Amino acid sequence: MRTTGWKKQSWKNGAIVAAALFAVGGGVLAAERPAPSDAQLIASAMHAAPARVAKGATVVAMGADSTMRTLRKGTNGFTCMPDNPSTPGPDPMCMDQNAMEWVNAYMAHKPPPAGKLGMMYMLAGGTDASNTDPYAKKPESGNHWIKTGPHFMIVGADPVFYANYPKNADPDTTAPYVMWAGTPYEHLMAPIK
Repeated sequence: MRTTGWKKQSWKNGAIVAAALFAVGGGVLAAERPAPSDAQLIASAMHAAPARVAKGATVVAMGADSTMRTLRKGTNGFTCMPDNPSTPGPDPMCMDQNAMEWVNAYMAHKPPPAGKLGMMYMLAGGTDASNTDPYAKKPESGNHWIKTGPHFMIVGADPVFYANYPKNADPDTTAPYVMWAGTPYEHLMAPIK
């Protein structure tokens, strides 16, 4: 992905997804651990997607000043981020440009861009999250906290697409299902073994 023309704020918003989209609550704070080297961050990010995708992806990480730092420029339109050490489990992710725009809309509480189908990988798994509330911070009665292992996501699809998959609040996370059904941020979660 070319970084020319991207506003720093867009990169910052995209980075925040690693900490907020599916990774909420708990964990050891990053300040309590030694900072990983750039090589370690790149290695972590590479676990998010299939090797061929990760190899050509831009790798970014959140800097100490909460701005995005490019660790490696890519060539294939995907951006990967390393595991967020402040979350309870591994959660590196890799997304295409349309998915990055979807994430930016989510973080800004704005409608996702219409007609822009996006793909995200989380092949190392994801941290627990509410299946019904896109902005839940912790498990609470009624917010249907779930855990999905390695998976990929389809975001920004037409609602007709999502109608083909289960949308129940407590899904079988070993089969494809719709997360955040009925919200502007509904998306397909597709587990991979």
